[in-house]
Amino acid sequence: MKRKNRGRLFIVSAPSGAGKTTLCQKLSSIIQNLKHSVSYTTRPMRHGEINNRDYTFIKEDVFRRMASKDEFVEWAEVHGNLYGTSRKRLDAMLNKGIDVILDVDTQGARQIRKKYKDGIYIFILPPSREALKKRLKKRMCNSKEEIQRRLKRAADEIREYKKYDYVIINTVFDTAIKEMKAIIASEKLRTGNIDSLWVKKIFFPPRRIR
Repeated sequence: MKRKNRGRLFIVSAPSGAGKTTLCQKLSSIIQNLKHSVSYTTRPMRHGEINNRDYTFIKEDVFRRMASKDEFVEWAEVHGNLYGTSRKRLDAMLNKGIDVILDVDTQGARQIRKKYKDGIYIFILPPSREALKKRLKKRMCNSKEEIQRRLKRAADEIREYKKYDYVIINTVFDTAIKEMKAIIASEKLRTGNIDSLWVKKIFFPPRRIR
């Protein structure tokens, strides 16, 4: 084994409408051994979404029962709905050597930092406030009041970008994908990921006594 067997954890945050979920899903479909961790949520399923692919959709009482049993690595209430990352799902993948990409809000990222010190944190910015507003308007389920609420929250979230390791401006989707692929590739090649026992065995074998 040339590299350590435990998977790498990539945490992606962005204001609502910046495209983080779409980016994460695309990356997990084109990068070998990278899986997109599916979060639990209490919000209604949107048109085109599939349960256990986009989110695991559950009732609020079920979610809160799971939270009370400490089954979430992180969870938060966002825009009136609950979102959470399953500890069991996440650790199972990492322990199998699978790299995991999570899309969570800034509240979730703060919680994860306390538990996963070696995580790689990526923030996605929209090209401008106006571009973000246009993207939110394209979501037919978003009312005018909800759009304004999300824009206000977006300002608070964007202020936290300096706490992340990398920042990507999602102006052109394909460019953002290439930039995220570069981050993932470089992180997997870090010195700390090499198996030191393999290096010792291959390059510094014990000397035979003659």
